[in-house]
Amino acid sequence: MAGVLCLHTVTEAQILKKASGILKSASTGGSTANVSENEAGMGIKEALEKGVSAGISLLNKENGFFGNELYKVLLPPDALKAERALRSIGLGSQVDKAILQINRAAEEAVGFAKPIFVNAIKQMTINDALALLTSGNKRSATDFFQNKTTAQLTAAFSPVIDSALNTTSATKYYGDIVTKYNSLPTTFNKLNPDLKGYVTEKAVKALFDQIAKEELSIRENPAARTSELLKKVFGGNS
Repeated sequence: MAGVLCLHTVTEAQILKKASGILKSASTGGSTANVSENEAGMGIKEALEKGVSAGISLLNKENGFFGNELYKVLLPPDALKAERALRSIGLGSQVDKAILQINRAAEEAVGFAKPIFVNAIKQMTINDALALLTSGNKRSATDFFQNKTTAQLTAAFSPVIDSALNTTSATKYYGDIVTKYNSLPTTFNKLNPDLKGYVTEKAVKALFDQIAKEELSIRENPAARTSELLKKVFGGNS
């Protein structure tokens, strides 16, 4: 136990020592003001929150998912065989309607994501944030946030997705095509895919992708640093 505590202490000390050097260089590289450890932590959190807001603004609107080839949610992989079969017998419009409503559900659900994500960001410690500043990875904050909170965010976001799928009738339309496919005489392996889990995963992934893009912009583009804190923290790390 003592060995574990000692290792933990040494690790924190190493992080703080390295971060201290980075903060010192930041204060002379692009900004004349010293950046404190607390400001560095607050800056990382603000960058993440800015990324969340930017992602939600992009995705929480009509065609935010459906009209974006990068984020458009298609049918789950295990339902692709059903899609091909139904299109081949003239039921393509039914499939298209299901896909449209699934995307409408994702577009609606991300509007409720901000408090869930912001709450997770607030759980980050100062040491967490300082460790991110020691990395040369341009999306280190996003990667850390994603790795540490994906399970928690998915659990919190899942009921929101479920509600949106029902509100937009995506569950009904998807259920219709699954029922139709399962009733075909040529269907031997019945479908019962987890639509809620699949759409939740796609929506969370899209939001993290947007957070990463915003983080990169803040690190590399001075115009993206829209607050004095962001200018101070990231000004010497471009």
